[in-house]
Amino acid sequence: RQQKWKSSVSSEAKMPPCDFVPEKYESYPYERIQKIRKQNIAPSLRTYYKKPLLLHQGHMQWLFDHEGRRYLDLFAGIVTVSVGHCHPKVTMATQKQLARLWHTTNIYMYPAIHEYAEKLISLFPDPLKVVYLTNSGSEANDLAMFMARLHTRNFDIISLRGGYHGGSPYTLGLTSLTPYKHGVANGFGCTTTMLPDVFRGPWGGSHCACLAKDQYIEQFKDTLNTSVPKTVAGFIAEPIQGVNGAVQYPRNFLKEAYQLIRERGGLCISDEVQTGFGRTGSHFWGFQTHGVVPDIVTLAKGIGNGFPMAAVVTTKEIASSLAQNLHFNTFGGNPLACVVGAAVLDAIEEDSLQKNSEDVGTYMLLELAKLRDKFEIVGDVRGKGLMIGVEMVTDKDSRCPLPAEEINQIWEDCKDMGVLIGRGGLYSQTFRIKPPMCITKRDVDFAVEVFRTALQKHMERAA
Repeated sequence: RQQKWKSSVSSEAKMPPCDFVPEKYESYPYERIQKIRKQNIAPSLRTYYKKPLLLHQGHMQWLFDHEGRRYLDLFAGIVTVSVGHCHPKVTMATQKQLARLWHTTNIYMYPAIHEYAEKLISLFPDPLKVVYLTNSGSEANDLAMFMARLHTRNFDIISLRGGYHGGSPYTLGLTSLTPYKHGVANGFGCTTTMLPDVFRGPWGGSHCACLAKDQYIEQFKDTLNTSVPKTVAGFIAEPIQGVNGAVQYPRNFLKEAYQLIRERGGLCISDEVQTGFGRTGSHFWGFQTHGVVPDIVTLAKGIGNGFPMAAVVTTKEIASSLAQNLHFNTFGGNPLACVVGAAVLDAIEEDSLQKNSEDVGTYMLLELAKLRDKFEIVGDVRGKGLMIGVEMVTDKDSRCPLPAEEINQIWEDCKDMGVLIGRGGLYSQTFRIKPPMCITKRDVDFAVEVFRTALQKHMERAA
């Protein structure tokens, strides 16, 4: 691609080797794909980049486009490819099951759902010992809301501003980001409360992080005292906010919030759609990093490494509330999904991916922090394990979000150098780095060098 300016920036970014050779691309030409996209695929499904990528094949942390060009995938299909693209163990287990039995639905017994339920539940503390399998995160959160309301016989549910919990009509009430809201009635009985964001919020930062938790808890109490009835159905939060750009809360905030909700008769729901399955490194589940045990946990994305599956995990007592009437899910926990899920759990354990998330994630955070210290536009580097956010600002004092056109150019430059990164935050000002959990420190060195070069190019353009 021709550049209008000549850069003096030198990049030492050398893509790590990969011995995998992709198959030759033999589908429609790029132009025909674009035409079909325009004419036959719903326009609400947007694409990334000025010239959208046409991806053809994946192998572990790598993606290949239709021309055979290789990219380091730091977004993992929106935090979904947990163990690696086309992981051999998961692929093999799926192929075997494909030839045996795809679907009977759960009115019959078949081994896969029982084997998987036992395996998954063994990873949860008491009393979280019952699972209901679904097909997507929106569906799981929908069901969690339904269970909380049925069990408590209360209606109101509280969520944090900036939270993303799904796009279904029910969950849109919990989702608290304007771009996802449509001008139709949604969210009856859902109330949002202030996000305890120590970077962008009114309290926190380097000066008063220790006092921030108390201030945000006061805001939480204020919501409870003014915006909802004396009894509530529940409270839902991600252990680290995903779509909003890896936002973390002050220490003990969730613990105190859970206590306040339980005093009001409500249940606490942990949305682990992005934080689960070892991604945070130190623990298998995000809620464990906060020292809490929720009443309901929702899982999706990384649960199936890209296969559409999800789950709600809860107590026997809460699950029983749903058994008073019929509640049925045709595809939830089908034989294929359960075999995939079990193979993913095996791969996480056998490949030591939780430990890899901790080691490689911590290394990456420290390397990115060096760029924060060097560049005025890198406002915050935060996260845990391989769930990282880099928030871009005009300058560190004002913390104003970097304008979209500037962010876009940095993002495009990274892609052109072979690194795919996600975007998030209220103003789309935060780069989201959530790669397959199999990435290496060598990959990190390459990615950080690419990002550094892109930032340097931006500084030159600005000058």
